[in-house]
Amino acid sequence: MTRLLLLVLLAAAAAAQSPADLAERYWKQQRWQEANNAFRAAVQADPKNPALRVRWGLLLLERFNPGEAADLFNEALELEKDYPPALLGLARVAAERMDPKAAELCRQALAKDPTLEEARELLAHVLLEDGAFDAASAEARKLAARPGAQAALAAIALLRDQDASAALAAMGRYAPGYARIARHLVLNRRYEEGIQYYQKALEIDPAFHAARSELGINLMRVGRDRDARRELQTAYEAGYRSAPTANSLKLLDTLAKFETIRRPRYVLRFHGSEAKVLAPYFEREVQRALDTYEKKYGFRLPGPVQVEVYNNHADFEVRTLGVPGLGALGVAFGLSVAMDSPSARAPGAFHWASTLWHELSHVFVITATRHRVPRWFTEGLSVHEETAANPEWGDRLTPDIIAAIRKGELLPVEELDRGFQRPRHPGQVTLSYFQAGRICDYIAGRWGWPKILELIRAFEKPAATGEVIARVLGVPAKEFDAQFLAWLKEQHRTPLENFDRWPKELKALHEARRAEKWPEVRSMAQSVIAAFPEFVETGNAYEVLAEACEQLKDAPCAMGALERYMKQGGRSPEALKKLARLLDESGRAREAEAALSRVLWIYPVKDEELHRRLAELRAKLNVWEGAAEEWRAVLASNTVDPASAWYGLALAYRNLKRNEEARDAVLAALEEAPGYRPAQRLLLELNRGAEERKND
Repeated sequence: MTRLLLLVLLAAAAAAQSPADLAERYWKQQRWQEANNAFRAAVQADPKNPALRVRWGLLLLERFNPGEAADLFNEALELEKDYPPALLGLARVAAERMDPKAAELCRQALAKDPTLEEARELLAHVLLEDGAFDAASAEARKLAARPGAQAALAAIALLRDQDASAALAAMGRYAPGYARIARHLVLNRRYEEGIQYYQKALEIDPAFHAARSELGINLMRVGRDRDARRELQTAYEAGYRSAPTANSLKLLDTLAKFETIRRPRYVLRFHGSEAKVLAPYFEREVQRALDTYEKKYGFRLPGPVQVEVYNNHADFEVRTLGVPGLGALGVAFGLSVAMDSPSARAPGAFHWASTLWHELSHVFVITATRHRVPRWFTEGLSVHEETAANPEWGDRLTPDIIAAIRKGELLPVEELDRGFQRPRHPGQVTLSYFQAGRICDYIAGRWGWPKILELIRAFEKPAATGEVIARVLGVPAKEFDAQFLAWLKEQHRTPLENFDRWPKELKALHEARRAEKWPEVRSMAQSVIAAFPEFVETGNAYEVLAEACEQLKDAPCAMGALERYMKQGGRSPEALKKLARLLDESGRAREAEAALSRVLWIYPVKDEELHRRLAELRAKLNVWEGAAEEWRAVLASNTVDPASAWYGLALAYRNLKRNEEARDAVLAALEEAPGYRPAQRLLLELNRGAEERKND
């Protein structure tokens, strides 16, 4: 009877509460769906109240729905213009998305309500993420009593390698503060330190599953998959089922099926469906890159580097961010690298070997500087290393970059990190990669490689870019910017001067091509190429010129066009294969082999014909080790004609004097096709040779 009475009284008390009170109560109890329903009822009951919409939006933001949260904040602003809590809500959404509007929204909220401490605290953290340490510190010091402000001050001290004990003591046992510090460390690629601060947050509050999820994701980044699974599974089972948490757990299941190749200096991981095809090419480039960088940087890595190669771009995105949406091709986390497989992108969409060298440069520079190097410099140096490895590698100059240079959109070197962290427009990240790379080209060309090494050493300790540029290069940052820009414009003078006419001529060229006016096309293509020689993207004039020359039965002209395309870094596998065919038909087999070999750096998957043709060319040139490698690639491609591939491999082994392997290969050919006469003859020859050696 007493229990029944208690239930009745509780029900009556609940009925007496307003929907808004119920929503807050359910939220506190982590009864998320009930809280959501109660907020909906509260808004229906009081539709003109902006505060209700803001509170509801904050609930949705906490429960992984920033889009609908932003809608509610905007609805609140429609009810009350410049309503400070709604502006703060939008600032939180923007900050979560790394949107540069976050700081301005905080300032708008503070302009309306200077006492809104949450807005000032968020502003301090956003400024810190932008690298504006002094401004962030100034805002945080206005809120000395708030633990979240002390977290910002502690993070600033840690990022400057200064003593953070006073700020940490003032912050106290505030778990969200430790998680905030961890986030700042991670954004600055100091992953191991970030992991330690997420762990401290969880020591204080084991139920802080947002921090636990981030801990798991960062454990994955540094290759500690088993620990990552434990943390992510705990968070998920506790009801923290954000997209990054769920996606990362699914990815760990996928990774468990990857094939792993372990060597003393590196570990390679591939999806099982393409490991046999890709492994030889990746191993060769990893070894070349490690040897090259050890010599160039005068530095040996403290342990093996792990490279994970994803045949599904969405998996790569989850591996790096926890959610899809990343446009990058590769990411380095200290001694761990994740990157797309060539099969994750359309043929010719990217150059995997160039990307691999780019990321391995990061591994050296980030490790050598103890993860203190500014983003612009390590990105710029990696871009520089792509074309240092091979002038045909690296991303080419694009029309968007030319337009940006003409408009004066390059950032000062002291602010270049912002172009990577909080881009102001969609193309700014690409532009920043280009600018940073060309800055490193400029430094290496004008001052020499020793100055690059000196810059690396200077960035072993946290230091402002302007200060390091002035100290190492002897040029104030503003003067450096002016000199660099003058050099850059001279380097790219031709496309800059011709950019007004180039798009019109390119359009006219394609119109003439569609009309099949081949003599006119040949003449126009030459002019378009001269105006912008670096343009090798889809629709480039080189391939149009080659087509026109072929139509006009002028094979040397077609070869010349495609050779120029190749030297400029053109990446279309079909164009390079066409060039190889033309070269071979003209008796230039060695050059044909070199042209076709370039496709291996671009798209060596799902292309049995490529591997067969390359194996045949290498056999013609007596390059038997290379021929054997390509016949193995044919077999790994699940060919419908394994007998001929085994036979080709047997011939290569025979010419390499690896007779036992040759015999095994020819037997495999005969197992596939018992009546295969060339294989039968080769087996007899091998058996006869074995008998003669035995008698000797």
